[in-house]
Amino acid sequence: MNSTSFPTRADDATRHAALVAAAQCLRINVAKRSWAVYRPGDLEALWQQMGEADFGPDERIPYWVELWPASLLLVEWLDRCRDRIQGKSCLDVGCGLGLSACLAADAGARVVGLDYIQDALRYARANTRENRVAFSPLWVQMDWRWPGLKPRCFDLIWGADIFYEQRFAQPLMRLFEHVLAPGGRVWLAEPERSVSTGAWELLREAGWEVRRATRKAVPTEGYTVNINIWEAQKNEVEHG
Repeated sequence: MNSTSFPTRADDATRHAALVAAAQCLRINVAKRSWAVYRPGDLEALWQQMGEADFGPDERIPYWVELWPASLLLVEWLDRCRDRIQGKSCLDVGCGLGLSACLAADAGARVVGLDYIQDALRYARANTRENRVAFSPLWVQMDWRWPGLKPRCFDLIWGADIFYEQRFAQPLMRLFEHVLAPGGRVWLAEPERSVSTGAWELLREAGWEVRRATRKAVPTEGYTVNINIWEAQKNEVEHG
């Protein structure tokens, strides 16, 4: 008779301890607390492990290991919007290391953190645990081009620096239209750069209202980056 062994809590704790022990910890002060954000400890080795296929159409470049300036402004924005996200069903697109999803969950939101890279979600789970987030986000590995999500199920969607290539604009628009509930909003934190500019016009042409919710120069590595947070809401067509 064959037997199958399933992971136990002890196994999970051992894997978690090993991941954290080998990781680098970043400290981010926001929402009146210091957040521990763990990421791979040897970033050079991570890049060296990449092969030619990782740079193809389904690129797996490890952008997720960084806390980009747009992500830092996004977590500030979510903290300012705690009353708006509390109790809401929320989708964090390209959640990476999970800081924005963790902060929102800690504020009382019901969050799904979505990323294409499984390793990113491993660290996101670890960061949930290390920061003692009471109600963990649901971490989901998924390609946003083919979302396996219930239609119109999220009150809020957000993402940081996800329009870094023009080819992402149309798939992201389809995702938003598929999963955003009536009256829902999308928050997009993006650096001021030419590659993202056309995305806002595409959204407007597709019937979205788009406005700049806030703007801030975010310091990073000795220089500053101008970051906008755009708020988009779909114009609902009334039928007589």
